[in-house]
Order: sequence, then C-alpha cells, then structure tokens
Amino acid sequence: MKLRALLFVALPMVAVAQQNAPHATYVYPAGGRQGSSFEITVCGQFLEGSSQAVFAGSGVHAQVKEIQRPLNGKDLQALRDELETLEALHRDPPKANPAPAMPATKPGESAAAAMTTTAKDAPAASGKDAMAMGSQSTEKSFAPPTIFPAPPVQTVKETVPIKQPWTAEERKRADELRAKIRKTEQRRARPALSETVFLQVTIDANAAPGNHELRLLAKDGITNPLVFEVDRLPEFAHPARRVPAQLATGGGLPLAAQARAEALAEPTPVSLPIIVNGQLMPGSADRYRFHATRGQHLVIATETRSLIPFMPDAVPGWFQASMTLRDAKGQELASTDHFRFSQEPVLEEDIPADGEYQIEIRDAIHRGREDFVYRIRIGELPFVTGIFPMGGKVGTKTKVALSGWNLHPASETLPADSVPGIHPLATKNVWTANPLFYATSTLPEVVQKDLTPNFAHARRIAMPVVIHGHIAQPGDKNIFRMDVQQSEEIVAEVQARRLGSPLDSVLTIFDAQGKQLATNDDYDDKGSGLLTHQADSLLRFHLPAKGRYYLQIADTEHNGGPEYAYRLRVSHPMPDFELRVLPTSVNLRPGSIQPIQVALIRRDGFEGSVMLHLKDAPAGLEISGGEIPAGAESVRITLQAPPEALTEPLPLRIEGEAQINGHAVVHEGIAADDQMQAFLWRRMVPAEQGMVWIVGNGKHPALWKPFVNRVNLPVGKAATVTMDVPRWMQNHQFHITPEDAPEGISVQSASIVHGALQIRLQASAKAKAGLAGNLLMQAERTAPADPAKNQKPYNPTKLGYLPALPFAITAK
Repeated sequence: MKLRALLFVALPMVAVAQQNAPHATYVYPAGGRQGSSFEITVCGQFLEGSSQAVFAGSGVHAQVKEIQRPLNGKDLQALRDELETLEALHRDPPKANPAPAMPATKPGESAAAAMTTTAKDAPAASGKDAMAMGSQSTEKSFAPPTIFPAPPVQTVKETVPIKQPWTAEERKRADELRAKIRKTEQRRARPALSETVFLQVTIDANAAPGNHELRLLAKDGITNPLVFEVDRLPEFAHPARRVPAQLATGGGLPLAAQARAEALAEPTPVSLPIIVNGQLMPGSADRYRFHATRGQHLVIATETRSLIPFMPDAVPGWFQASMTLRDAKGQELASTDHFRFSQEPVLEEDIPADGEYQIEIRDAIHRGREDFVYRIRIGELPFVTGIFPMGGKVGTKTKVALSGWNLHPASETLPADSVPGIHPLATKNVWTANPLFYATSTLPEVVQKDLTPNFAHARRIAMPVVIHGHIAQPGDKNIFRMDVQQSEEIVAEVQARRLGSPLDSVLTIFDAQGKQLATNDDYDDKGSGLLTHQADSLLRFHLPAKGRYYLQIADTEHNGGPEYAYRLRVSHPMPDFELRVLPTSVNLRPGSIQPIQVALIRRDGFEGSVMLHLKDAPAGLEISGGEIPAGAESVRITLQAPPEALTEPLPLRIEGEAQINGHAVVHEGIAADDQMQAFLWRRMVPAEQGMVWIVGNGKHPALWKPFVNRVNLPVGKAATVTMDVPRWMQNHQFHITPEDAPEGISVQSASIVHGALQIRLQASAKAKAGLAGNLLMQAERTAPADPAKNQKPYNPTKLGYLPALPFAITAK
C-alpha cells in the first residue's frame, strides 16, 4: 500500500503558462501572531516592481521595504572588473624570468667570436627550416655574420611591482563585491529563487486565525498565492537566510557548511507555548531549548507540507521533516518523521520531570535550502486527531465527539450547512496544525456501533443511506446486508482518508452464498489534490438479480482502533460534478486574450456537457469556448480583458451548469494551480480564491471578436470560419498558428475577405470523429494586404491569442 503513494499520477493536464508571469516560491516566516509587526521575505521570480502585497480576508497589511534581483550581465562584469583591480594591487608579484645565457668565451676570444663559433658548429637546418631562413643548409655555403665591436656591457635595473597591504576599507569593499557576485551566481543557478522582496507586515489584534493567502502585485501582474497563517500564540523566527558577506570571500565556508556549523551551536532558548519558524539548509538541524514541568502533556506539531505542498525539483517532492525530543542530558525521549499518513511529524509526550528539554528538526534525508520552511507549535496545546460521526445531513446540526489531546471541550456541534460536500472543521479549541474536515449530504445518515464481522449477524441497511462506523479492532471487518427486489446498480463510497481518518479502506460485495462479486481498494479522486496516497474506496456495481447481497468494509493493512472511522455512502448512482479553474492568478493586458483551463471532475457516472460562465465579473471581461463537451475531462477556454486596466485584482469566479436527470445543477469552480511533484507527477492544488488582474498602461480595445458558432469539421474535409476584425487591420495579411491542436486538425490559410478574417481549417483522415472541444490559435501580422501598392514594409508582429473556437469532428 505504501508503494502506491509513489506511483500515483494525477489527472494529465495541459500546462497553462503565462510568459514571465510573476511567481512566488516561498514566504518566510509563513505566519505571525495577532497584533504583531515584523519583516517577512517573499522569494520567487519575475518580481520586479512589486509594489503591494494582497492578503485574503482582512486584518493583515504589508508595506514593501526592498527588492533584491540578480545583476544584469553588464553590472556583474563591472563588479568583477573592480574586484580584479583590487586584488591585483595586493597579490604577490610574479617572479622575474632569468636572462638568456651567453655562450662561454675562450681565453682571448671576444663574445662576438664565441657567437660565430657557436653558429658555425650548430647542426644543419632541415630543408624546410632552411627555406624559411632563405639560405643553404650546408656548412660550406654558410656565411658568418659581419662582426662588429661588442657594445659596452650595461646594467639594466628592472622595476618589480611591490605587494601593497590591504586597508580595512579595501578589504571591506572586496568582501562586498565577492558577496554580490556570488549572490547573483547563486540566483542565476536557481531561477525560481532568484528574486527577493522584503515586506513589513502588520497583523491586527482582531485578525481571524487561519490562512490569509499572500500574493504580490508586481510590474507584470499578480503572483500565485502562498500560505500565510495568523495565530494567537507567541512566535519566534530565525532571521531570513541570506548569504553573509564573510562567507562569500574566497576562504569562507559555503552556506550549507555554515548551516551545519550552526547546528552544532547552542540551541535557541524559547518559552512555551510558542510557534517557532525556520528554514532548514542542507545537512543542517535546528534545535530549540525550553523549560517544561513534570506532568505537562506537550504537543509538538510541525507544518511543512501544508505551507508548500509540492516541490517540483526535490524527491519525494516535499520537505520530509524529522523531529526528536531530548532531555537536558541529550537522552532521546521521542522521535518521528510523520503522523499517521501525514508527512508532517507530530509528537505528544508526558514530561517526566522538571527541567530543560530540546526539540530538534532536520530533513529525514539531509536535504535543505531556503524554501524548506517550517512552523513548529510547542506547548500544552489542543490537538484534534479525529471526529465522530464524520459529518451529517444538510440543514441539520450534528453533535460530534472530538478525539485528540488537551481538548476542552471534547465535543463540537457542526453547523447546518446548506450545501453538500466536504467542509473544514472549526472548533472552539485553538486552531491546530492538522486541519480536519467533515462531510454533509442530502441522504439519511445513521451511526452504527457494535458491528459484527460475519454474514449471519450482518446489519441490514436500506438504500439510500450514509453509515458512520469504525474498524474498532485490528483485523476487524464490518458487514452490511442488502435485500434488493430487482436488478439494479449501486454505488458504495468510503470517505475516511479524505476526512483525516487513518483508515485504508477496501470494499467488497458478496452474493447470498458468500461468493465475491466485486471489490475496490483505492479510488483516485482527482479533486483531492493534496493527497498522494488515495486510500478511500468506491464501487459501482450492477447487482445482477433480486436477492440478498453483502457489503464488507475493512482496512487493507488489517489495522484498527477508535480513530479508524469512516463514512460510507450506499445508494443508487447520484451523477454530479466539480470544477477546478487553473491557474489561481490570471494576468491580462487591457484588451488582450489569455487561455485558462477548467478541469471537470465527474461523479457517479456523469457524462454530460457543462456550460461555463463568469460570475460577478467586471464589465468587458468575457470568456470564449465556455462549454466542456460530453465525456471530456477538461477544456481550455479564453478570457478576454476589458479595454482598460483595473486598479486592483478582483476575484475570478467561474460557474458550471449541467442538466442532470432533468434538473439544472450549478457548481462554482474551485481555484487551483497545476503543480509538479518530484520532477514527474502533476497535482491540482486548491487555493482560497482565484484572482484576475488587468494590468498595463493606457486603453487597448480588443483586436478580436468571439467566433459566432461552433465549427463542424468532417473527417477528410475543410471548413471555413469567419471573424470580424477592426477596420485598421483589414489591410494586412495574417499567419494563424494552432496551439496543441488535436491530431489531424490544421490551419490551411487565413485571409481578409470583405473586411473579415477567414480561417480555413482542415480535418485529415487522422482526425477522430466525435471529438469536440476548443481550438486555440495565435495570430501574427505578416505583411500588407497588397504589397503592389508600395505600402511601407514592416516586421512581422505577434498579435496573441484569438478567442477559443469550439469545434466538433464529424463523420464524412
């Protein structure tokens, strides 16, 4: 079962790229206390001109203090030249080359005569060398040079450079230059961490605890959101990791080595309760020292993946933290690198005696860098590990029991939600580091206790129903009896892991004689973007005839206990859908067009089409291609901006409407980002809200108007679509390029006819009949419409995307 967590591949998606879109990689510290003010660091790429920070909700404010970006090539070379000039003044001078030796002279022989003798006695040159010298190569034909009187010997006094001592100012300047050069080189090596924005953050005393997503407003748009938490506890944060100037010198330690040296230093003293913030560097460990008293039930909970869910260039794709609790003598009391199925470690320990204790955090496989950000909650704090029952019926308040540590009270009443689905749990206890969820539906809900693991005493159920139960003991099974009056299709779905239960469920259907008819272990729920091990089960099965059947639920690893709770729906199919809108932040120039993706998650066999439309959008913001065809799992639509910029970003809300069993069903899409995990897997990571910003100078009317209708393309034939264009564009020629077009679809030609742009599309024999979707195309202005009129030539100009064109491939 553990292996599947590494082999899971999420829904294949077409990446929705916005060229040079501002991107934020991490924020540090990733939260703060109510009523406090402090500096935070946001690191990322294309953050030039960041002027403002936007937080979700209210009560958190920020002011930009400084922006650091890599130097350009010219400025970097100027620093290198200045450093070379400084170092040249202080390096050891080169040793002088010895003068060539003069030939030895015989008694009474002049130096010139000695030279003549030497030349005469020299071996004959090769033919090639002789030709080069312009003389014969035989001694007979050798003519000695004319002898002149030797000049008087003069003593030449060479000037040797003297090494100059470093002054304090020069050494300081050289260290600064080396630090700037190394910083730029490091940033260029890691583009996603190349730019840094420093903010002064102020949190109001009454700001609501929880996640206040942070985005930056840069010159070219708004960044993706980052988790930023507000809490009630005191906080401590190490200074943000920077490359110190003294480490950038030639003899200094690398940053990773410095981090390892810091880990050997004295632990940082803190007072409980507290949240500590840090960044873990390669091979290092951070340690904190605190005083605790006998009998305290301490909870030490780490947040890492909840801050940065997935890292594209790290294996296994997240910061795998490991924590160890030690006493004053260094004796290990407890250690872990996870909590149940979560990759975020949690320790709970009864303190044995008054004294000093230490908590240490490191990466389990000794990695680290600036974006290995963590928050650790330490203290006698409440921590919820589960609830039962795990939800209730829509419109009804439900009292649930809480399990965990330091809980006061140990129960909670769920609100009467009006919308079915999964909801975050909010309790009267202090918000904990392990967010839990509960589920609601419109079906009858029952709580089943003391269930028996055999067919003879199986609990009878009547569909439709939602059952709340436990796998109470290791190896237990819960069995339910179903008596049906006719052949019919049923759906059995478990919600456990998605609601925080450690249960790894397996469902099995048996007939009256105990013969296994169907089974399911793990169901791939593409809406659970943060789960890498899909451990909930779902069965759709057609009961073949009238009679008695049995439904069994168990844990695949034969585990069990009070915390192994589940919520089991047994019903006829209930077709439905969910939407994910990618990306979470969309940046548009006035009048421009940008593609975005809408993914459709189909439930219980829903196969119909879904119509999309904007909700509460500003005037002029429009979508094209707003239909997800029947059977499709996603579609790329285009978003067209109004002609004028917006002063601030606005929520982007897209709704989908479908006809299901004769009724109109409407759901609002959830904003999400397509994130990569460990170089390979793709995940749809949800956000609190989607945002759109129309950013740019001046007024820019739209170049294109949406296509009027869907185009039908018969296999092996061509079709023409027409689009109105502004009058000033009617005297130009265009080149149209399709983007990610289905196999067999191509653009044959594009031309202005009677003041409109006509695009001729071709569906070859390779095109698949029945396929439908949106065709995305980009336009380029190539030349005047009539070169014979001696119009002034100009270079080709890219005009961006056309509105999405709905298409359908039909049979011949």
